Amino acid sequence: MRDRQVARDARRAREFEAFVAGAAGRLLHTATLLTAEAPDGNPRARRLLTRALAHTYARWDRLLAEDPYDGARQYLATRFARATWHRYGVLGRARRPDPRSPLAALTPQERLILVLRLYEGVAEEQTAALLGLPRERVRTICDRAAATLLHPVRPPATRAMNTKVAPS
Repeated sequence: MRDRQVARDARRAREFEAFVAGAAGRLLHTATLLTAEAPDGNPRARRLLTRALAHTYARWDRLLAEDPYDGARQYLATRFARATWHRYGVLGRARRPDPRSPLAALTPQERLILVLRLYEGVAEEQTAALLGLPRERVRTICDRAAATLLHPVRPPATRAMNTKVAPS
């Protein structure tokens, strides 16, 4: 009996290590985009990823036919949303993102929806269900976030003063 348990634990550890080797890089990039940190300095994203992987490992035997990547991504997204909500009261405000982040101009909710929809390829209906939002709201937020990134607001340029010179 003990030998069977040891063999099962070893198999579980090997399977999880293979999953982490294949998925951790993409999940870290997703977490870095969500937290709007610089890719080279992302402690919040790394903590978020560690929690998601720990949660996935704890559920590993119960996943059965489910995709562990989907479960880890879902936990990552909900943990980010919950932490942002509890820290700031709403999902729209957060600490100032790193200006080197490609999504620094977006609110946390916009980043979350944009990353899930465009980077991760999660369907609109699944994103809405995950976040508890109507599908139309998810579409609107995604469109607004994409427009913000494609057409950033630029500070007004200082114009050179046009002085008219009288003809001589």
